[in-house]
Amino acid sequence: MSYNWFNIAVWSLIGTWILVVGTLLLMYWQTRTGQHLNSANVVMELRERFDAPRMRAARRHLSDRLLRQAHQDITSMEVITFFELVGTLTHRKILDDDLVWEAFGTWITSYYTTLRSPVDLIAQTRVRLEDPLVWHEFEWLYRRVDELDRRAVRRAGGTVGDSAEESRTILKSESLLESV
Repeated sequence: MSYNWFNIAVWSLIGTWILVVGTLLLMYWQTRTGQHLNSANVVMELRERFDAPRMRAARRHLSDRLLRQAHQDITSMEVITFFELVGTLTHRKILDDDLVWEAFGTWITSYYTTLRSPVDLIAQTRVRLEDPLVWHEFEWLYRRVDELDRRAVRRAGGTVGDSAEESRTILKSESLLESV
């Protein structure tokens, strides 16, 4: 019996490449799945932190001052700093933007909109601190959430509402939070 060694070598080479490509695809899939799971876990941890008593008190303080336009009485920037962190992690693709939108979108829109209007507190803070980058990741996050909102509303066949009025409604409920 005679073997065609060339054909055996060619088929071995093809089989090896199929195995290599299959292994790389599996590794890619595992990596992506791991990233999604890690992102989901971090978003859930951030959500727990957002609902913790200390943060609820900070949210109540900030929303109350914003609603009353008592801007000089805002002593805690914890909520804005929290969203700055979430923005940084999302912008760097550590967190999935759709998960962040689902978990925090309403609050991001409400706080950002109210911080910008009727008085632009973000711009005032940037001028006062002489730092144009103050809360720039929160600003980026707001734009991304707004884009995702608009896309979701279009898919649902609706129209985008008055964000200022919606924001006031959300902040009214925030101003009544208890520190559970």
